[in-house]
Amino acid sequence: MLPNIGIDEGKRKELAKGLSKLLADTYTLYLKTHNFHWNVTGPHFNELHLMFMNQYTEMWTAVDEVAERIRALGEFAPGGYKAFAALSSIKEAEGHPDWKEMITQLVDGHEEVIRTCRAMLSNVQESGDESSNALIGDRLRIHEKTAWMLRSLLN
Repeated sequence: MLPNIGIDEGKRKELAKGLSKLLADTYTLYLKTHNFHWNVTGPHFNELHLMFMNQYTEMWTAVDEVAERIRALGEFAPGGYKAFAALSSIKEAEGHPDWKEMITQLVDGHEEVIRTCRAMLSNVQESGDESSNALIGDRLRIHEKTAWMLRSLLN
């Protein structure tokens, strides 16, 4: 049974497609951050280990919220590494970078998620989808703040 929520089927599918990319980007960044949490070394180990844990924990909750929004729009959420790899613009980490490279890669990842969110905004607002708009606004705020905090460690 298709949802009758005031957004026509074509728009709902288009919105769900954009949210699917956001889900894939967020999940891939979550995995990268969790990987870095496990493997960080160096003089800032404790600080970064804890920071990365806070970041991946926040993203773990976010992936569920994004996936549930896709379902509320009447579409199936993508799942699995193959689906996420096809949709995501976040690059996986290769090898075991040092702590500075980890932070640089995470800044790049958060900024990529920010660009994914911004690319969706006009379509979401045009469709009158306030629920997706609020979700994307929350994601923007969190990823912008996280990217700023990570960048500050490199100065």
